[in-house]
Amino acid sequence: MLDANLKQQLSQYLGMLREPIELVASLGDDAKSTDTRELLTVIASLSDKVTATFDGDDKRRPSFIIRRASDAGAWVRFAGLPLGHEFTSLVLALLWAGGHPPKVSDEALEIARAIEGEHEFEMYFSLSCHNCPDVVQALTLLALNNPHVNATLIEGGTFQAEVDERGVMAVPAVFLNGKMWGSGKMSIEEILAKLDTGADAKAAAMLAGKKPFEVLVVGGGPAGASAAIYTARKGFSTGVVAERFGGQVQDTMGIENFISVPYTEGPKLAAALESHVAEYDIDVMNLQRAEKLIPARELGGYHEVVFANGASLKARSLVLTTGARWRNLGVPGEAEYKNKGVAYCPHCDGPLFKGKRVAVIGGGNSGVEAAIDLANIVGHVTLIEFDSQLRADQVLVDKLKSMKNVVILTSAQTTEVEGDGDKVNALVYKNRETGEEHKVELEGVFVQIGLVPNTEWLKGSGVELTGRGEIVIDDKAATNLPGIFAAGDVTTVPYKQIIIAMGEGSKAALSAFDYLIRNEAPEEIAQAAQAA
Repeated sequence: MLDANLKQQLSQYLGMLREPIELVASLGDDAKSTDTRELLTVIASLSDKVTATFDGDDKRRPSFIIRRASDAGAWVRFAGLPLGHEFTSLVLALLWAGGHPPKVSDEALEIARAIEGEHEFEMYFSLSCHNCPDVVQALTLLALNNPHVNATLIEGGTFQAEVDERGVMAVPAVFLNGKMWGSGKMSIEEILAKLDTGADAKAAAMLAGKKPFEVLVVGGGPAGASAAIYTARKGFSTGVVAERFGGQVQDTMGIENFISVPYTEGPKLAAALESHVAEYDIDVMNLQRAEKLIPARELGGYHEVVFANGASLKARSLVLTTGARWRNLGVPGEAEYKNKGVAYCPHCDGPLFKGKRVAVIGGGNSGVEAAIDLANIVGHVTLIEFDSQLRADQVLVDKLKSMKNVVILTSAQTTEVEGDGDKVNALVYKNRETGEEHKVELEGVFVQIGLVPNTEWLKGSGVELTGRGEIVIDDKAATNLPGIFAAGDVTTVPYKQIIIAMGEGSKAALSAFDYLIRNEAPEEIAQAAQAA
């Protein structure tokens, strides 16, 4: 199961254990139970601080718990084999149980340890989901640091009947005390914020204590990280405030066109961005959603950004990098059946539709790539494109057309997603050439029709937006308002690419630098006049 190289790496990691840990497995007679026994036996053989027993009595088989030998009350359980994207999560669980310190803030750990009440988490993941590890690791950390919190992390493919019974059609899916509690990617800070009823007030108080910045970057994706690094290197006091650091990159799977890096994955790139930003004196404020912009009243004055928790921050210059999000179909049934058959991430949720019939909406690169990936997993794929032809690269189109379980429909307008109240069971589309409506019976709909800029919060602020909601900028990344710049997918710059966003972020930062050195703050002007 583990090759020699992986065993050597794992042995090195286990050498970091500070105290003994125990692995207690509940197994059956199936092949995956046999594999689980083999995996745990190998792990135990690599360190004298690890013991494995196979006399557990949990109803889910195979499953196993990880706990400190000195504290049987704090544990985390894996149901199924945590391999693929989750092997790192397994290694971290072993290290954290053995006393190796996690790379999270002391504040987050204090909040985790202080949570009261009994919390029984069950979380479903798939081995191909790149959004799941963050949630798996966050719940693991929480469970190992608080005896009032238990976490069972379930590989959906191993427990397909349970997944179907609970209606799980998108991962990561988190249940708390038997009830659906959350879905989608969540960090430890986001989970703690949901558990801590006073989180908003604490965050608002924290922001209220901040002094005005010279540059405030709103948005933490590639453009925002680039802008912050550039302004910090110029010596300006810089803050980054983001709803989710890393932005949409966190939801991107394979990245093969980032020049000089042949292949990486979104979460890895996002972590690298965060690490690079941390090298500078940049104040990063995560989990903050901007709701209003109040521009400066005079040249060189302070702009104000108001957040959802009621707090606000001020800065002489702003760089807006709030990015974009997946575009919705906007048809009846889409919202009602989101996470009940309507999905937006084929990598995450595709394995939950193994052997089933699905549709992919969208004939661009994203849509065709999704259809190709899904065709290798599901029973049948219907690709639906509004235009008269597919818009993806020809090499992708050729690949898709070679697959026997794919039907391609062009000049087709999706008009409704139907379901039985619990899950999707059909999709209705109109032939744009004949006007005829058709129904496709299926179990899943994957929407891949482009992006929507995150600019709703800017309406009424005076910042010029296009009809599509993009921020209008010039060739220096400047908006129509002095001291306010913008970069990345949220702007009118064509070709929404990571590498372009980074370049635009640096350009916006240099323009902000030029603005600041040419325009003194009003109070500085007044002081200079008094001195004269």
